[in-house]
Amino acid sequence: MWNQNEITERLKITYPVIQAGMAGGPTTTQLVSAVSNAGGLGVLGAGYMTPEQTQSSIEQIRQLTDKTFGINLFVPETPELDKEKIKESNRMLRPVREKLNLNDPSGIPKTSSEPFFRQIEIILENSVPVCTFTFGIPDKPIIKQLKNNHVTVIGTATTLKEAIMNEEAGMDMVVVQGSEAGGHRGSFAVPYEQGMIGTMALVPQVADRIHIPVIAAGGIMDGRGVLAALILGAKAVQMGTAFVTCDESGANERHKKAILKSAEDETTLTSSFSGKPARGIRNAFIDFMAGKEHLLPDYPIQNALTKDIRTAASKHDQPEWMSMWSGQAPRLSRRGSAGDKVKEIVSEVESHLEILMTGRK
Repeated sequence: MWNQNEITERLKITYPVIQAGMAGGPTTTQLVSAVSNAGGLGVLGAGYMTPEQTQSSIEQIRQLTDKTFGINLFVPETPELDKEKIKESNRMLRPVREKLNLNDPSGIPKTSSEPFFRQIEIILENSVPVCTFTFGIPDKPIIKQLKNNHVTVIGTATTLKEAIMNEEAGMDMVVVQGSEAGGHRGSFAVPYEQGMIGTMALVPQVADRIHIPVIAAGGIMDGRGVLAALILGAKAVQMGTAFVTCDESGANERHKKAILKSAEDETTLTSSFSGKPARGIRNAFIDFMAGKEHLLPDYPIQNALTKDIRTAASKHDQPEWMSMWSGQAPRLSRRGSAGDKVKEIVSEVESHLEILMTGRK
């Protein structure tokens, strides 16, 4: 059977479909549990959550499903605190804040790795079965501790080099993120420009060189994409944008509508929102900040500086100032429940397999 392999067996899921752990709101406990209940792997995006929010979300998910689920964490980054760049960023952001009736922030954003380490403790304390990582590879003692406690650990890579690094670090599996993917780029060992390799080109090259299972991500929206990824050598797929427009998604309604009405040429890469390159639907904020991104502080400082703008824009339904992450295949997005989305994907895979085997449509 197409859906039975080492990943589905290891994760105890029915179908090799993983919902991406999209931080910042889309991955509600309802979305995560709905995907898991349908036979896939639901993943909570906990990158921006406090430890307390992470604990509460785990408890809520467990009330909604007894199936396997995962938690996605951001590997901490501690960039140099450049006060001049922070000052310049606030100066550039002032016109946007004025449109949203916001004041300039006081003080300098603080960064700390402590929440990350506490989240690792919470994952262990709650026996969460799967932990995925983005923006780098955690230290080997953390990976070893998780694995010793029967937690499956999954990394992210945008190049073969990064995939090999994940394997050498002890990751059980690796998500191979193609350039089509929405949201933040997972590059960490190379400049992001070097990691802008399409999914179809990247997946087979990685699958041929590493020994841990490959999970394909980027531009995969339906059963055709799933089947293509499996043929290319992946053992599963990770899908983000496909689930953003689902009923259970916590994405702002304007964000959902923007994806549903966008075309393949309307997404772009920008680091203006967070200081880290991410793919989203082009809007007034991205255009306003274009050409100025080299003047901005790095992630997560810029992310902290724009938080009030993103929050206010979402609250007041002003999508022109929101970060609306999306992959390059928005035309394939649909409304509906997450459970129905998984069922639809499975049906499409099986229909296409029948066509390939029989030659009849």
